[in-house]
Amino acid sequence: MNFTEQHLQETIQILEQISRDEIDKSIRILKSVKDRAGRLFVLGVGGSAANASHAVNDFRKLAGIETYAPTDNVAELTARTNDEGWSSVFEGWLMVSRVSENDCILILSVGGGDKERNVSPNLCTAIDYALSQGAQVLGIVGRQGGYTAQKASACVVVPNVNPSAVTPHSESLQAVVWHLMVSHPELKENATKW
Repeated sequence: MNFTEQHLQETIQILEQISRDEIDKSIRILKSVKDRAGRLFVLGVGGSAANASHAVNDFRKLAGIETYAPTDNVAELTARTNDEGWSSVFEGWLMVSRVSENDCILILSVGGGDKERNVSPNLCTAIDYALSQGAQVLGIVGRQGGYTAQKASACVVVPNVNPSAVTPHSESLQAVVWHLMVSHPELKENATKW
């Protein structure tokens, strides 16, 4: 089997194994946030930050949910990183936004954060802060044991079918899952152009 065939076969395996229950639970939580006019904050770093920006567009435009990604404001992101440190960059952003029990954060991440190993500490700190304010936490991640999977009310874990392809599969499937969410009849408010 060549690489192309292997990668596509792995994607099929992931789609067959991914938890429909966690996706549906996430949709129910997002619907409750929407119904109470709460906000959604999408957090990610690296490729997941780019995905966060795309997801913000879809949740706002298609689902009609007030949605933001801190990484879309590079000036604030870099100022906070420079002045306060990387680990608190999202927490500071959520503080100014006055995140509350009406709101939800959605973590897009490969590993989901790991405090002990100092991996994505900004996601871990943001999760702790959001929970302390009564906000819900959702995730689409590639690791079952990460901080997001441990703390979230609902977390879609992309099944690991090939340890050497966790990152590309996780980041690719983030898009599949959030597109499913914004297309779901419980959330979809506006039609796509095509």
